[in-house]
Amino acid sequence: MSVRVAEGDIHLTNLATRMPFKYGIATMTRMPMAFVRLAIEVDGKAAYGISSDLLPPKWFTKDPERNVDDEVHEMLAVIARALEISIGIEGASPFEIWEEIYETQDIWAETEEVPPLLAHFGTSMIERALIDAVCRAHGDSFYRLLHADQLGIKLGNVHAPLLHSSPSDFLPNSPLRSVTVRHTIGLADPLTDADVPDDEKIQDGLPQSLEDCIRTCGLTHFKIKVCGKPEVDRDRLTGIAKLLLANCKDGFKFSLDGNEQFKSFGPFREFWNEVTSLPDLKDFWSNLLFVEQPLHRDAALEADDQPLTDWVDAPPVIIDESDASTGSMPLALKLGYSGTSHKNCKGVFKSIANACLISKLKEDNPGRQYMMSGEDLCNMGPVALPQDLAVCAVLGIESVERNGHHYNAGLSQFPRGLQDQVIHHHGDLFRLSEAGWPTLNIRDGKIPLASVNESAFGVRFLLDTTEFTPASKWEWP
Repeated sequence: MSVRVAEGDIHLTNLATRMPFKYGIATMTRMPMAFVRLAIEVDGKAAYGISSDLLPPKWFTKDPERNVDDEVHEMLAVIARALEISIGIEGASPFEIWEEIYETQDIWAETEEVPPLLAHFGTSMIERALIDAVCRAHGDSFYRLLHADQLGIKLGNVHAPLLHSSPSDFLPNSPLRSVTVRHTIGLADPLTDADVPDDEKIQDGLPQSLEDCIRTCGLTHFKIKVCGKPEVDRDRLTGIAKLLLANCKDGFKFSLDGNEQFKSFGPFREFWNEVTSLPDLKDFWSNLLFVEQPLHRDAALEADDQPLTDWVDAPPVIIDESDASTGSMPLALKLGYSGTSHKNCKGVFKSIANACLISKLKEDNPGRQYMMSGEDLCNMGPVALPQDLAVCAVLGIESVERNGHHYNAGLSQFPRGLQDQVIHHHGDLFRLSEAGWPTLNIRDGKIPLASVNESAFGVRFLLDTTEFTPASKWEWP
């Protein structure tokens, strides 16, 4: 295969949440969504691909002193830089082109002192559009091209122990037909119907409280965010545990998101010992899946006086925000972490290589626990959500954090024609809400993936990005 990136552009639209989402040091009420359109040539024939993502302040650079507007423009700048780098690159495969973009973006980021997690958000946007375009050029799905080695992935270039291996040696033989929704319980989310004041009730037909979400969607998996203060988290965890035990009659599972609230494992162990020793939570902790990123990214991969390797009865702990480069997960595993998360915004090829390494390590070390979870801050359609799910399905990640549908009113803010396209092409993944716009179709706590798996890269239609504002004319109100 011969692949060349010919041109591309960036468009944006501004969105508002249906309810505030407090996910750490920030509470999201509005955010832009960016779309990248890439034109490529595959063996001399033109093809187009799309990628998309929200631009969430205070995630890529968790600095409380930074101005939110500056952070939004910074995210847009790293996408623009990666797009500029990509134009004109030629290679024998999408992976080869990604490697060149990644390396060049890395050098630029180091020179400009841009954190790698933020810098490669830009890389991932081009990578996803590139994968989409190649899939469309072949007229085949992401899953089938991946297993046929048509994406040209050289695992050994990412992780040396995988030299001479291919993704099909490690990944499931078929993509998941559905995934279980792991519902995020934000720090400001109402737990019961009674917790929602009358003047804050949303009349859009979607559930608002955790209690209503369980009742409406049949939820069984949850992601609980903590603030790291035992006196606050103790009461909230007790309330959540009581609610889940009462409403999830067939059982439940949950992960705990530490939100980077701790500077070392010493304070986190003290916090953990306190909350796990509460009598009211005795039966609750048996349902824990893992703990996500308890340490701040600046300290998480630094060995301290109480590393995970010395914590005999530690829960499974994974990194998330600390997974900033291709070398992050191997380092984390050496420090005693159990694995990392997948998010398209951190990179598709990187996640594939990480998943393959984890699979190999499970075979080589059956006595140790390794894992990769599916997480995302507030992922939503029409493009970002199905593309991320396409990767989760291929990697075999069964429990996936999906909450864009909860904090946003489905696709109600997008043009009507686009909404109709989504329902026409992805009527299994989305359903029409009572108000008539597409929202995520959750039944018995799961979402079906048939249309996602059979699409190019998760999306069956080619979205017209010109319905949105060109980056050069876009304004952030």
